[in-house]
Amino acid sequence: MSAARLSLGRLALNGAATLSLGFILLPLFFVFWLAFFRQEIPSFPPEGYSLKWFQAAANNKPFVDGFILSLQVGVSATLIGLVLGVPASLALMRHRIALGPAINTLLLLPLVMPGIVLGTSLYVFQIETEIATGLPVMGSAGGLVAAHSLVVIPWVVKLVTASLAGFDRTIEEAAQNLGAGPWTTFRRVTLPSIRPGLVAGSLFGFVTSFGNLEMSLFLVGPGRTTLPIAILQYLEWKIDPTVAAASVIQIVLIGAAMIITDRYVKLSRVV
Repeated sequence: MSAARLSLGRLALNGAATLSLGFILLPLFFVFWLAFFRQEIPSFPPEGYSLKWFQAAANNKPFVDGFILSLQVGVSATLIGLVLGVPASLALMRHRIALGPAINTLLLLPLVMPGIVLGTSLYVFQIETEIATGLPVMGSAGGLVAAHSLVVIPWVVKLVTASLAGFDRTIEEAAQNLGAGPWTTFRRVTLPSIRPGLVAGSLFGFVTSFGNLEMSLFLVGPGRTTLPIAILQYLEWKIDPTVAAASVIQIVLIGAAMIITDRYVKLSRVV
């Protein structure tokens, strides 16, 4: 009887997991399907299938310019996030810092704060900074990168900290006893051990920055547009499968990056 109940419970659990996964993947399925519709105005059932919308997305100048800017901002923000996030993770894990748990919570706030609230706050902050210093902060590429760094740092701190939690510090002590200096120890012992957290934090931080819409709407300058903003502006005037095709390209690129990354650095260790 107990075995039958256990089997029934396992079946129910697997069924619930399958339904949840299907619910999550259903929008992606419809986006992929819509990208291949032949007709310009989406309707069901489709009149036929075509690849012309992928060509239309690739030839759309605002999409291309937005993709390039999003890529530049995402890479820059990720590098800044690594430079600031890794030392923060090491300090929180290696040293007894007053209010350490509170600082750790504050570092994660940009992940849970609504994008509209964060964007509004940064918009006001950059205006006040420009008034106080006279520097052209508002609408500049540097201001946009600095803002996107705020959503990258939490990912780096969270995932590098997870890697450091399982790290044996006696390995570092052994390297130092054998004559390795602090930098050599970090480069040859600590860094390889926390590489999964570094790669995962960089990847998730970049994806978050690349797809950010709410914050970018407040901070992007004249003549500049990120890819999410370009897609939103396109939808104000037209509704056709071009947007779906552009979304599929993004999904495929990000999915391929995650699969390749996971092949060499097991993301499941820290995620």
